[in-house]
Amino acid sequence: MTAAPPPNASPGERVLVVDDEPDIVALIAYHLAKSGFRVSTASSGSEALRIAHTERPAIVVLDLMLPGMSGFEVLEQLRAAEGTKDVGVLMLTARKEEADRIRGLTLGADDYLTKPFSPQELVLRVGAILRRVAAGGQSSADRLVIGPIVIDRSAHRVSVDGGDVELTPTEYKLLLTLAERRGRVQGRSHLLETVWEAAPDIQTRTVDMHIQRLRSKLGPAADLIETVRGFGYRLRAPQSSST
Repeated sequence: MTAAPPPNASPGERVLVVDDEPDIVALIAYHLAKSGFRVSTASSGSEALRIAHTERPAIVVLDLMLPGMSGFEVLEQLRAAEGTKDVGVLMLTARKEEADRIRGLTLGADDYLTKPFSPQELVLRVGAILRRVAAGGQSSADRLVIGPIVIDRSAHRVSVDGGDVELTPTEYKLLLTLAERRGRVQGRSHLLETVWEAAPDIQTRTVDMHIQRLRSKLGPAADLIETVRGFGYRLRAPQSSST
């Protein structure tokens, strides 16, 4: 009997699994297929990029230790290409060093798991990323204006001083969460639960790295995101803000 897909995950969504260890690929593919996903696999970075551009998966489960081209390089190329810049990316790595996780998140990964991992947790995290992607595309009747930042929720677009800002689905949801609660401090644990749908004991460094990347993309509006030491973050609400 085929297991039901994670709540709110679209049955039949394409997932690309990239790993050079056949046993791991088979394990991941089995559990994803059992949950209703369509699965493609690749054992190298070049093969992964080719499949990503031809099949346009909704999400890539990407191992960082690949032959020839590293997972970091694959991630960079996925984010740089117009056809794959918005694809969800779940990093999978045997490396437990924080620096590797930070680098992956900085390059645009949506989440990460370290080996050994629970296949059930991997399926749940894939579903959570896909829900964030889908939520970003859902229409809403209004837009948010916070100083120079304009968030068009119906078009899933962000601009600063009239110029479009390219954000990943996770960055978009993070900014939208701060914007909808502007003026109020959002704790790191709360943001993890809201944006990443993660338990509050997951690494809060994930939030910090996404905030850092978000600030770099917002340019002159970066200082609107304030760090509240010991608590979390707040999007400052200028007097001219409106909904």
